[in-house]
Order: sequence, then structure tokens, then C-alpha cells
Amino acid sequence: MHKMRTPTLAEAHSGIPERLLHKATDAKGLIYDGKTVQDDIPLERGLPVPQGISKSAFLAAIDELRTLLGKEHVQLNDTQISNGWYMEHPNTHDMMPLLDSEEFIASAVVYPGSVDDVKIIVKWANKNLIPLFPISIGRNLGYGGSAPRVRGSVTIDLGRRMNRILNINADDFTCLVEPGVTFYALHEEIVRRGLEDKIWIDTPDLGGGSVVGNTLDRGVGYTPYGDHWACHSGLEVVLPSVGDDNEVPVFRTGMGALGVGGENTWQCFPYGFGPFSDGIFSQSNFGIVTKMGMTLMPNPGGHESFMYTFQNESDLAPLIEIIRPLRISNILENVAQLRHGLQTLSVKGQPRTKYYSGKGPMPPDIVSKHLRETKTGDCAWVYYGMSYGPQHIRAHKLALIDSEFQKIPGCKKIDPATLPADEYFWSRDKIASGTPDMEELKWVNWMPNGAHIAFSPVSPIRGPDAERLFALARKRHEEQGLDVMPAFCVGLREMHLIIEIVYDATDADMRKRAERCLRDMIDDAAAFGYGEYRTHLALMDQVAGTYNWNDNALMKFNNKIKDALDPNGILAPGRCGIWPKRYRNRGWELKGGETSSEGDGVAPVVGETKI
Repeated sequence: MHKMRTPTLAEAHSGIPERLLHKATDAKGLIYDGKTVQDDIPLERGLPVPQGISKSAFLAAIDELRTLLGKEHVQLNDTQISNGWYMEHPNTHDMMPLLDSEEFIASAVVYPGSVDDVKIIVKWANKNLIPLFPISIGRNLGYGGSAPRVRGSVTIDLGRRMNRILNINADDFTCLVEPGVTFYALHEEIVRRGLEDKIWIDTPDLGGGSVVGNTLDRGVGYTPYGDHWACHSGLEVVLPSVGDDNEVPVFRTGMGALGVGGENTWQCFPYGFGPFSDGIFSQSNFGIVTKMGMTLMPNPGGHESFMYTFQNESDLAPLIEIIRPLRISNILENVAQLRHGLQTLSVKGQPRTKYYSGKGPMPPDIVSKHLRETKTGDCAWVYYGMSYGPQHIRAHKLALIDSEFQKIPGCKKIDPATLPADEYFWSRDKIASGTPDMEELKWVNWMPNGAHIAFSPVSPIRGPDAERLFALARKRHEEQGLDVMPAFCVGLREMHLIIEIVYDATDADMRKRAERCLRDMIDDAAAFGYGEYRTHLALMDQVAGTYNWNDNALMKFNNKIKDALDPNGILAPGRCGIWPKRYRNRGWELKGGETSSEGDGVAPVVGETKI
């Protein structure tokens, strides 16, 4: 299967740009070289019917939905799961499971082609009390992929048929997109229109994700426009309820709420008039976003990537103290990325056994030995950055950065001219200049059947905080016999520590150790006042529980909103730890050690549903 050609954007909305097809082919080959199981696996537990409805009633409801939307747009998931890889991923489950593959799994997938179709699906779900789980593209790898939190939910795949770039405004530097538009697709369309010398996009490490989906999950990129949520402007939202008029509510936020639809100013000014409601549709289950505006970055007139290495792990705290004022003052202009030296090995895409076949974390002397054989040399930390603007302006900023970094003994500035074309540095160069690439996920090949989950707490940009987080991460990784590969990603006044735990998805014991490691780190970090900014489906209840100030006041507020907007509890129950009233206090929450992701049924709806 791995020898089959990866679809391009010309062939599929979720495809790879033609310019990256060779990289996709190479990456796919590496992944399949490390697979020891088949992609297609028969369902052992049969059709995953959601709790609260019989199988016969569910199948009758599916037939009804096929009549409403066309049978070709409703697909039952009753025979097998098919995994694949990043560019050819499943939309029914997580191909990188933390629990059993059939725990977080959809019963069916529906493909709406319009907002009216989405309204039909919402009305149908309310009538039949069937949980829905919307996805845009479904490449939320490391956080659950396409999987629904509630087993047997019906996935709404918005991306397959709702993938239009509705507008690119080269005067205002804005765009308006549907959920199926990927960062790859947006970039290639800008190039097709001949606007690449004027307009940049901001892209995550990989460009195959949805612009809408990534932004709603508060994902980040690596230009000065890297805070995607801060760069959005205007949403169109379908609510998960049915009104007294038997209609499903649809509304627009910000200037889009104007009577004419707001097309004139919708993407220019995000706030409009009155309460700013956009935030409740970010990392929530309160509505289905069908359109989103986004600001684009003007070409800064030049750019220059740079890389430094630092020799000792003890350099971390003084280096963070140097980074903070440079970042706050925008001398360091994009998300500062400080990676552990071990990632320099893992991102090459080779299996761990090439370097070390022993058990437990790889010994430091072995890491150093192999790093000495790389172009960057032996080091504890690697800094990737970029400077923007005309050459004389870049020169001034780069001189300031060099002067500060050289205060760390043993600091080494890497000359890009010494690096071959396939060195990871050049992938970071593309990404930080707004060009999506295809290198980042190679580190999952560290393990056979590679999978990953992320520890991602947010903290102040302070040396002691960085040391504390690194120490607790190392302790928990050592306890579970896992390699620790941290990356500090520094925003303007905060930093995300991103640690990807790479494990063999077919190894039940390793999955348990990865989960235990992550759960322990979450609790450790929360005790110091560091909270996760994003997490895997299986960890959402635990993470939400750490935001418990004033007797869980925030969750109580979220529950009130959920009950008001989704009284039948049909939309993504459990997402981000927010459970509808029908599921609440019935054992659905996961805190670690459970053998099933399902609780003790759902409560009946009191009174009649509005249909």
C-alpha cells in the first residue's frame, strides 16, 4: 500500500501540493517501513452504536439521513478500521490510538455540502438523540485525530464538500475560507493568483491541517502572525439546537452580523458591536463553524533564518532569561523555538534502533556520540529563528541577537551555507517564511508503528519555570522508560513547552506508560500553576479538572452555556471536558486507569425534543 501515490491537491481537497509530492513519497515510505501491522483491521466489536438508542432504531435513523442528504453522502462504519498515515488518514477514529482503536470511534460519517446540509444534520440528530462530532480535515494528530470522544458518534466531515476559498483580498490582506481549506491549499491558491510576493500565510509545522480547525483549536505557526486565533476575524456558526420556529439557528459574529451579511468589513474588524462571542466556539462543543475569516501577512521585504546550538542542558535557564526581553521587544520576531538535541536525531526519520537498542531513555553519551556525526554537532539545545525585513534592518537585529546569545559559554552560530539541502533547518526556514512543508512528523518513526501524544503546558518565559518543567518531564519519562524530547516555543509573554511522547501504537504496555507519563506531568505542572493549552481526547477531563479555581466556577459556566445552546446534548459531548446534562455524572469522565471510554448510559430527555 505504501507504494501507492499520495493524492495531490488537484485530486483531493486534502492532498499534497505537487511541489511536495517527492517529500510525501519519502515520508510515507519511512512510515510504512516501520509498520508491522496491516492498515485494514476488521472491527471486533461490530457497529459502534451510540448509547441511548437501539441498533435497529439507529439504522433506521441512518436510512432517514441518507434520504435527506443522498445515500452517497452517508457512510456507515460497520466493517473495519483503516489507518494510513498523515496524508491519507482515517476520518472515523484515531490512527494513533492511546486506548484501544475501537474506543474512540464513529458509527458513521456524513458529508454535508452546504450550511443547509449542516442544519439538516443537526435537526436529524436532535430528533433521534444521536451524538455528532464535527471535523474539518481530521488531522489533529497527537490530540485524537478524527476520533469522537463518545463512541458511536456520527462524524460530520465538513472538509470533503465544504472546502472553498471564498475570498482572498489582496488589498486588506484577509481571506474567508470553509472548513476543508488546508494551509497547503491556501498557500497554493495565493501562488496560483500570483500573489506570493505580496502575501504570506502563517502555517503550522505541517500544512495539511484545516485553517479553520487549527485556528479553533488555538494552534500556532511560526511567523509574526503565529497566534492563529488572534488572527481570525469573523465566524459563521450553526448552533446545535432547534428553535421554536423548527429552524436550526445560524449566525455570524463580528461585522458579519450586519443585516447585509458584513462582507464589506467582516474580515477587517473582528469585534463588531456588543459582546464578543467568538471565544465560546474555540476549543468547545457549542457550535459548528462553517466559515471563518483570517488575516494574512504582508511580505516583509526580506527574511533570514538563523540557528544556534548550546552545549549544556544547564544552559536552559540563562538562555530563557536572554530570550524573554528579546521576544517581548520583537527583536526575536517569530515564535522562538528551542529544541532539545535529541530531536535533531529523531527528526531525521530513522528508527531509534539505528542509534540505540537498549531499554529505558537513551543515555546522554549515546546521544552525544551520534550528534557529533551530524552537521550541527553535539549540543543540548538548538535554537531556530528568523529575522524579517530589508537586509540593513535584519543585520541590526541579528547583531543584537548574536551579542546576547554569545553570553552563553560554548554558544555556536551555525552557518546555513554548511548545511545540505535536506537538513531540517531548511524546513524551518520555509515554515517561518509562510511556506507549508512536509518534514516535521518524521520523528514518529522513532518507534515502529509510530504514534505520539503531547504534553503542552503554558508558563511564563522565565528560567526557573523552564528548569522546573524540564525536570518534572525528565523524572516522569525516566519512570516510564521513555525518551524525553522537549521543545520550548516562546510567544510574546508566555512559552509553550511541547513534549511529544512517541510510542508504538500496537504496544499496549507502551501506550499505558505513555498515558501514565502524560497524566502525571499534567498534575505535576498544574500544581506549579502551569496549565495545558490543548490536549488529547483521553486527557480532556483531567485537564479541564485542573482549571478548578473557585469550586470549578469555569466548568459550571461552560455547563450553563452547553445546556442553553445544546439542550439535547447532541454536539461533541465530552469535548474539552464539557459534558451535556444527559451525560453528566454518569461515569463518562476519564481520569486514568479506566478500561472503557464509555459511561453508564445517557439520561432520557425530559419533555419533547423540538423538531
